[in-house]
Amino acid sequence: MVAPAPSLGAVTNSSPATAARPAPRVLLASASPARRALLESAGVDASVLVSGVDEDAALADAQARYGELALEDAALVLARAKAEAVAALGEAADFIVVGADSILELDGDLHGKPADAAEATARWQRMRGRTGVLHTGHWVVDTREPEDGGSGGTLGATASTTVHFADLSDEEIAAYVATGEPLRVAGAFTLDGLGGPYVRGVEGDPSNVVGLSLPLLRELLAEIGVAWHTLRRPTAP
Repeated sequence: MVAPAPSLGAVTNSSPATAARPAPRVLLASASPARRALLESAGVDASVLVSGVDEDAALADAQARYGELALEDAALVLARAKAEAVAALGEAADFIVVGADSILELDGDLHGKPADAAEATARWQRMRGRTGVLHTGHWVVDTREPEDGGSGGTLGATASTTVHFADLSDEEIAAYVATGEPLRVAGAFTLDGLGGPYVRGVEGDPSNVVGLSLPLLRELLAEIGVAWHTLRRPTAP
């Protein structure tokens, strides 16, 4: 079932040339509250429909077809699998579907969400005082009809941001893991939540670390003929 945007259907283009054409609507193929909140903070009301993709199976299938994947490509494979799975559903008709998946690279190893508190603790003991790279794959599928401006386009790309972690004590790690937040996010940390104080800095797009690179998403949408400002909710004059 699609979780609707707060004001779904309320946005319309005001240009006389496009007055009869409905404004593009975004359907986020992700359960991440941070991704939805990030879009909303940028003025875009997104609906949500979770894909239910088996990530291990999707990666195994891609590796069987293409061989060993670079980690940034693995993130893109998962984003594409999620976007295309949702786009194939009847509920996704007449939307621009956005899939995303984030992976932390540390010493060449892939890290998603920790399985449990013990893994999250071990992860932070390894990450503290060090530097990793957060890869987020983005995939866009335009399911809109041509008369509604649909392009039928499907494309994606990966954004990568370098993350410098603070040198946490064992006590700090235990307290952070006890909040439960590291178990819910790729890489076992957040930039916009309780984990913010434990990130010394980033090199690259900070929104990518939150879950979506807004500049990259804007570029992908432009490729299918969708200007970012057409997605924004109306603002009071």
